[in-house]
Amino acid sequence: MSLSRRNSMGGQAMAEDKQHQLSPTSWNRFEECPRKYWLSKQGLPRKAGMAASLGTAIHNSVEDLCNLDLDGRDGEEVGWLPEAVKEAMDRNWEAEREVFLATPRHPRWKEDRLPKARAGLAGALSILMSRTNAAERSLPKVSVGVWRQVQQRVLATESNLVSDCGRLTGRLDLLLSEPDEQGKERWIVADLKTGNPPESSLDEKVDRQLRLYRDILKQSKPEHPPVQAEGWYSADQSVHRTDGPPILDAAIEAWGLMTPTEDPPAATPSEAACAFCDWKAWCPSWWVARMEGEIIPHGSFSDEVVRLVRLEAETGAALFERTPPVGVDGELSGSQHRFGALLADSALDSIREIAESGNDGPLFLGSAMVSSSTLRLGHWSEVMPWSPLLRSSR
Repeated sequence: MSLSRRNSMGGQAMAEDKQHQLSPTSWNRFEECPRKYWLSKQGLPRKAGMAASLGTAIHNSVEDLCNLDLDGRDGEEVGWLPEAVKEAMDRNWEAEREVFLATPRHPRWKEDRLPKARAGLAGALSILMSRTNAAERSLPKVSVGVWRQVQQRVLATESNLVSDCGRLTGRLDLLLSEPDEQGKERWIVADLKTGNPPESSLDEKVDRQLRLYRDILKQSKPEHPPVQAEGWYSADQSVHRTDGPPILDAAIEAWGLMTPTEDPPAATPSEAACAFCDWKAWCPSWWVARMEGEIIPHGSFSDEVVRLVRLEAETGAALFERTPPVGVDGELSGSQHRFGALLADSALDSIREIAESGNDGPLFLGSAMVSSSTLRLGHWSEVMPWSPLLRSSR
């Protein structure tokens, strides 16, 4: 059975379902909070983050190296791979930087994370060479011939997976072929993780993601050999396998609950669901939960909904008034709670633009650093108009 390295495996998604497909990410969002999932489908301005960009640069570099054209190279040549690895990362790092800065909502790009990305790529390649039983695993000593053997084990990279019904989808990082203990072929569904590795067993959501990829692949390739799914963690080069039960029926059931609606579904605010939600500026529910004490800010950062009382545009000194919610639809009231803030960098640019536009409505302050009685907002923060979305914009 032949597989192209870059392709779409599985059924052809139905056009009418194109905006309603279940992926591991959308499934997680829906479980965390149906309104978070709904807001993620409304075409709102996207937000970039360094962790995601770093991971993408590593993933794309692994893909490039797996598909590297080695035609005409001497199989005995060594010393070539470190430079190829550096070139791949430099190229993808710069490409990801451009995407990051072109994203409507982004903090400051952290160039000092490049060494971490290089280390992550080295860790990913270490796992790849181990799982393909490469004869040599030290990058400077890997010959062209050895790398060709690694490439021959890689059946597909960064391939789209689609179920026969078109309702379930995912993106497969790597599909490998390896002999089992009896010398018979088996396939390895590998998902590369660049975050923190598990202390013992796989995270429940990662386990589910791997099983979903495994089962879509098996459905789309009925004549498949035995298939196992693994999470590869580049930080410590650990491999975690899942042998969990089939999951397609549960995924289809979840898909049915995620049918697009014109009105937003009820939110399920909590500290876990709301802490890193990208859509708070459009969601009144988290602010109600915050003011009712269901969500309690922890640590050094806080989000607020406020009215701008005064701004010194040159210095960035501002005075805000907290605006508590009235009801559940985003209406606000005034209060006696006022506090000062110092704004700099992109946060200051944003509030200047809002003030100059004549918009005197309420504002969402994201990731304000709490420092005594004065908040600090900088390149890590967001200042946006408070715009509760109560009807689908799609």
